[in-house]
Amino acid sequence: IGHPEIFPLVLTTQTQEIFNCRVDEDVTEQNCFRLIKKDDIIQDLKTRAAISDFHPFKKVVLEYPGEELLVVFDATFQYGQNFYLVASEEAKENLLKPPETAEEKEEETVTPYKPPVSKPWVSLGSEKEVEEESIKDTVTKVKYMISRERRKFGAPITFTDRNASDIKDSYIECVSYQDKAFSIKMLEKDVGIQMVPKEREAGTQTKWTYPKNAATQYFPTQLSDEEKEESLSSEKLKDFLTSVCLRVEIALQQNEIMNAFFDDWKALGEDESSSGGKPAVYLKTHQSFTDLRYLKDRTISGVCWHPTVYGIIAVSARVRLSYEEQVNLCDKSSLQQSVILFLSFSDPSHPQLMLECPEDIYCFQFSPRDPNIIAGGCINGQVVLWDVSEHEEKLQNEKTADDDKTTAVNRVNASLLAVQLCPSPTEVQQNSTLPPLVKNCGVSSIKYSHKKPITDLHWLPEYFEDNQTGAISENRAEACLQLVTCSPDRSILIWDIPATKLPEHPSSEKVTEKNFFYNPSDLPDTSKHQDLCWKPLLKINLHEHDTNTEYVPVRISLRELHYQYKTPDKVQRWNTPEGFSKDSPYTGRSTAIKNLQMLGNISTGFFAGTEDGEIIYSDLKMEIDDQKHTQKYTVHSGTINTLQRSPFFKDIFLSVGGQNFAIWKEEVTNGPVLQSSCSAGRYTAGHWSLTRPGVFFIGRDDGNIDIWDLVKKTHEPSHLQSISKGMVTFISPWIASPEQHFLAVSDDLGVLHVLEICQMLSDPSTNEHADVLDYFEREAKYLKNWEHEYQDFQAKTELK
Repeated sequence: IGHPEIFPLVLTTQTQEIFNCRVDEDVTEQNCFRLIKKDDIIQDLKTRAAISDFHPFKKVVLEYPGEELLVVFDATFQYGQNFYLVASEEAKENLLKPPETAEEKEEETVTPYKPPVSKPWVSLGSEKEVEEESIKDTVTKVKYMISRERRKFGAPITFTDRNASDIKDSYIECVSYQDKAFSIKMLEKDVGIQMVPKEREAGTQTKWTYPKNAATQYFPTQLSDEEKEESLSSEKLKDFLTSVCLRVEIALQQNEIMNAFFDDWKALGEDESSSGGKPAVYLKTHQSFTDLRYLKDRTISGVCWHPTVYGIIAVSARVRLSYEEQVNLCDKSSLQQSVILFLSFSDPSHPQLMLECPEDIYCFQFSPRDPNIIAGGCINGQVVLWDVSEHEEKLQNEKTADDDKTTAVNRVNASLLAVQLCPSPTEVQQNSTLPPLVKNCGVSSIKYSHKKPITDLHWLPEYFEDNQTGAISENRAEACLQLVTCSPDRSILIWDIPATKLPEHPSSEKVTEKNFFYNPSDLPDTSKHQDLCWKPLLKINLHEHDTNTEYVPVRISLRELHYQYKTPDKVQRWNTPEGFSKDSPYTGRSTAIKNLQMLGNISTGFFAGTEDGEIIYSDLKMEIDDQKHTQKYTVHSGTINTLQRSPFFKDIFLSVGGQNFAIWKEEVTNGPVLQSSCSAGRYTAGHWSLTRPGVFFIGRDDGNIDIWDLVKKTHEPSHLQSISKGMVTFISPWIASPEQHFLAVSDDLGVLHVLEICQMLSDPSTNEHADVLDYFEREAKYLKNWEHEYQDFQAKTELK
């Protein structure tokens, strides 16, 4: 290898101890040299002979001229062994005293110190920054001079006590207040935060024990033949076998009859999936509606199924604006004509009927007593009424449900073709198959209407009505004569609707009556005079019971709103001359309602959802009598968009707003019985199922529908299904038949999706009503117990 004087050497541990060259103790990688006397190595060769580690190099050792040999520790095994032997004096000197290199000599040369030389200062602009950051007085100081008469200097002073309240203006209390003129709003703030981990030093000392070798041998205890015979024939063994024989036989029979290790829950899930209980799609697309003239680039604000006619659904649309823009631009008219469209399953590409609207409609409802009467709330705060009784036969003459099922595919293809080949508005006007346009038969006075959009509208129950004093009385006519509306203008209005029952007319009289509501185009519309006289019956402003702070209601829910739609034998008509009176400050009512009986057992409590996400509970009687007794709950992080009673429980209702929803029970005053966690997106709509007490649907801003089934899960939705690419704006279920249930879902792209609900979500499970009711009662009891425990804990804390 180029170094004949170096011999690789293997030194065992025993040899290292003999010559004091133990690895990592006597010699290391940094101090790797060890001088061993030649006589000691020769003595080791004599003592251990061939066993000695120096025996392979015996001749080299004997011929070495010096007295000490150099042994070097080879930590990196450069020469193949852990040590190597240097067999020449010259190599030993080179290793022990290596010659100095030129670089080391240069390092030893010390550079003489040169003191720094001062240089002239050059300005880089720092003095300007210092001058800008310095504080200078720019405000002129105010000087005050206090003077006193010279003769009063040094005069004695006498102090006396008196009551400050005895003398007027002798005591003035200066209470601190916030001056808005000097309040500074912090728009932006830079804050630096440095995270420093906590450090801790700890030491652990384990107890050392002296190791020792131990062994244990087990062997069985064997009985002899005499002992075995004695044990088997003993009375104790016979009594034991007699006592356990019956139990062993029962256990063996059970093992033969059933498997004790069988997983019933897993088998139950397999049976359910194998029997078709878990469908792949829970909401199956049945039909989609859109209209390029009235629904394109508009948001569908309201959806209502026709109460008595199969396959007819009414929709209203408004300009696609945010909630703030709707509130601020409610007084501006839309350039596009506003209508309510009646759509049909039999002809999805053409509306069957259109209701003319003065402004965009935010919400509308069919009358529970007469489905031909429709009330709607405009975005400018007006209430509008329509009567579609003359077009009732046209709606009822549509194709039946059987024809709709058999031609479903053809209708979808026709709908797609109609969208692709939709004519221009000019061609539509020239087309003779335009749907009839129904004008309104009543519009509220702009002066006395809401000042902002009507966000919610409900018909009052049939069996009670409010009078001008706020008393609840019996409605013997059994007709829904009153409406309740709410708006962000901080008011809730109750409207009195004039209605009379007219006898059946012959055909000639029907024509006259038709001309009374729908005038020819060349004559002025006389129904517009109602704008000057129709006013609300009552106005309610929600206040806090201890302050004058007003709430901003956007949703309202009355406890007694449980409708049952009927088709009356005699259709009610609006009698304008008798119904409206210009002399009365409020709207007059029909003369057919007389001798009203006061009802005291009717619940007048109601819930309201505000613009700030608050839930308000109050009472109509107390609000009208100015006896403020409102309860406020802050749960939602955004505007309330849904506030609906359960169709199965009168005291349970659902609220949706912001990023969560909540379920409330009317008697529980300390919070909701169920509150969801905050989702990533916003919840925009919600509705209870009409057939299952524990199921409800939640719409999201990403176009998905969350299906919640409280029987299965209460912490997360049971199913999630994508419906649209736009935001879900309205959800409305409908029962077409016991075997067919629909769910209408609208979005902000102007498309109405009609989905067919699967059987699992429409058929209630066994005892579902009792189970859900028990769940609500259990949660309400838990909240009450928690409140009592918290009050006790707070009392104990105050006592301490």
